[in-house]
Amino acid sequence: MMKKSRNILHLPEDLVVEILSRVPAVSLARLRSTSKAWNVLIKDGRLATEHYGNAPKHSLIIMLIAFRVYLVSVDLHQVYNNKVKVASQFSLKDPLYDSFKEVDICNIFHCDGLLLCTTVDNRLVVWNPCSGEVKWIQPRRSNERFTIFALSKSSSNKYKILRINQTLEYGVTSWKILLDWEIYDFTINSWRVVGKLTNSWFIPNMNERGTSVNGNAYWLANSKDLTNMDFLLGFDFSSERFTSVSLPWDDHLPYYHLIALSVTREDQKLCIIASQVMQSSSRDVWIATKIESSTGAASWAKFLSLRLVNKPFYFASGMNFLVEEEDKVLVCRGKMDGVSTCFLHVVGEDNKCIQVDHHDPESTCSLVVSYVPTLVQIQQGS
Repeated sequence: MMKKSRNILHLPEDLVVEILSRVPAVSLARLRSTSKAWNVLIKDGRLATEHYGNAPKHSLIIMLIAFRVYLVSVDLHQVYNNKVKVASQFSLKDPLYDSFKEVDICNIFHCDGLLLCTTVDNRLVVWNPCSGEVKWIQPRRSNERFTIFALSKSSSNKYKILRINQTLEYGVTSWKILLDWEIYDFTINSWRVVGKLTNSWFIPNMNERGTSVNGNAYWLANSKDLTNMDFLLGFDFSSERFTSVSLPWDDHLPYYHLIALSVTREDQKLCIIASQVMQSSSRDVWIATKIESSTGAASWAKFLSLRLVNKPFYFASGMNFLVEEEDKVLVCRGKMDGVSTCFLHVVGEDNKCIQVDHHDPESTCSLVVSYVPTLVQIQQGS
């Protein structure tokens, strides 16, 4: 029922959501200043999701296919028809060279619906594909071979970009790792150096993408001295410090090899895939129920145990995967090293593996990211 107060017409919230969902996403950002209530609704993930065909919230996936970003909808309740629907291609134009030309994207770091993208020609851009808003970031220096980027936010909800530069120096009988890192401040549009040291650990190229969870970024890292070859590295965007995160087998379980990490969709929990050294055909999936940012102390729960005997795929180091807690499945990309010709794999607790095809049999994807649309604005700075 409509209400009227001081000559202002108040519509039921569901009706307002229905009306606003018909407004182009690019225009919604300008409507946020209309009222506090509209601002809250426009920032709501429910409204953003309406712009993508009312697809189930848990089934929206970002894929990187041939340097282009696609939004893919996979209904896990209907996946047995072995097809995946490409809902749309997100278009990022090149403002520097040709405004009609698509930008070639080589890597993506996802945080809260925002994409931090590195381009084939070594540029850096923050992009909200839902609203179409972009911000090109000028690097303080040219990107080097072992440069790693991450996007997250501090406890005061200020987004930051972390840039890590790893340099390996080889001597006659030994080698060392030189590490420096800097933070991009959106409020002043500039970088500042945070730290520099000779380090005992490094992030391998295969693990460079990392994952953002609740104001922290995480990577699978290796120690230089090989005493603890695999460990989970965290970076707190509030304190701007690195920490080693405890693992579920640190005190009482056999040694595991870390394979990949990701994040659950609904409640944003970190999750990892690991294999016991003595059981090469088994993979365990763990979900972190709690992580202390300052100390790295974590509590874990085992989510799935999978046996890969006679399966048409394998879990590659540094691969991407999605965890769907409600459906108790993993979603992984296919077509890895000629082992499979399918587009996606859906692996469940009963060890069943469903191969999901694409309407284009030649399509391959290099990245799979769980995506929740957002209309949050990118801070442009002064």
